Amino acid sequence: MEKLFSFQNSLLRNINLNFKRYLYNNINFENRMIGIKGIRGVGKTTLMLQYLKTQNLETSLYVTLDHPYFYQNDLLSTAEEWNKLGGTLLIIDEVHKYKNWSQELKNIYDGLPKMKIIFSASSALDIYRGEADLSRRVLTYYLHGLSFREYLAFNRIAELPSVELSEIVQNHVKIAMSTLDILKHPLIQFKNYLKYGYLPIANKISSQSQEDEYLTKIFQIIDATLAYDMAFINEYSVIHQTKIKKLLSILADSVPYVPNTSELAAKLELSRNTLLMFLEHLQKAALINNISKIGKGTSTLQKPDKILLENTNFSYALTRNPVEGTLRETFFINQVKNMNLKAELAEQGDFVVDGKYTFEVGGKSKKQKQVEGVPNSYIVKDNIEVGYGKNIPLWLFGLMQ
Repeated sequence: MEKLFSFQNSLLRNINLNFKRYLYNNINFENRMIGIKGIRGVGKTTLMLQYLKTQNLETSLYVTLDHPYFYQNDLLSTAEEWNKLGGTLLIIDEVHKYKNWSQELKNIYDGLPKMKIIFSASSALDIYRGEADLSRRVLTYYLHGLSFREYLAFNRIAELPSVELSEIVQNHVKIAMSTLDILKHPLIQFKNYLKYGYLPIANKISSQSQEDEYLTKIFQIIDATLAYDMAFINEYSVIHQTKIKKLLSILADSVPYVPNTSELAAKLELSRNTLLMFLEHLQKAALINNISKIGKGTSTLQKPDKILLENTNFSYALTRNPVEGTLRETFFINQVKNMNLKAELAEQGDFVVDGKYTFEVGGKSKKQKQVEGVPNSYIVKDNIEVGYGKNIPLWLFGLMQ
């Protein structure tokens, strides 16, 4: 196990505790088994290593299951050996890359009652549908990309308090004015965030080459999620992998996309049910957001009524010059869904959020007519610093997390 300790110590030397993601303080670290899901590059490894750095390193061990050590050693035997050496904490990275992950995690949990397990997994992995039932054992958390507020803190631009959706609706003018005392030019920073602020793999981008490098990394993350995570987890054939890449390419060129499933299935030479399954898998992998009309059910093989990319950085990586209106809707839905708020297509207006607020999303010249007469309705406007009445600045919704 010497190689594992050496690898762990090497990683810890580069970990500091200055900035912690929002999820860190929300995790109940007293639970014996904790799962942290999220897309590649979102900061799962850093979060776990930050926690590790606060623990007794004599009894704590970090492993990643794509380490060469596990070419010849299995996870359960490693945990048993660590237990014999007095280990009480085992942190496991990239669990989705290990074939028997669910069964071996169950065996570790049941067979080593003094061992605490924290593991990370791809957003595409359904932890509760592994071969072994972990539902009664694991407490699962999801780590989303940086909110606009976190982006500002991560880049040491501004420290702002988080706000609830209800606070934004009721007090948006007051919140915007108090924010302007701290952040002088929110719209400049907001435009930067939309392009390269979602994942903490970039820090203070100041040149075109750095921006291009970031977007290249984003594209590589998308490609790796399709080619490895989704393919491995869902056991896609090479043909399926090719078709799901083509599907994402079609969606990226067309979002916001109102799908004609019969036409799209024919273009991809897929059955309707296979196409709908692919759309569900893409959403689970946090590559797209599927939106349904208000009041519509949520069955697995149900056609979404609108499809957006999961975040605006994906838009820039896949299309380079995304439509401004698309970016607005993508950002709004991303921030709302990342707060675990339900978002549906409205009959009048764009979206109904949390079942009670109707929002029309647009530019600063957007008028009230689309939601005229609709109770609890608001206009979300881009390119304004401070709103008025029922007109709310778009960027404020990035302060919720």
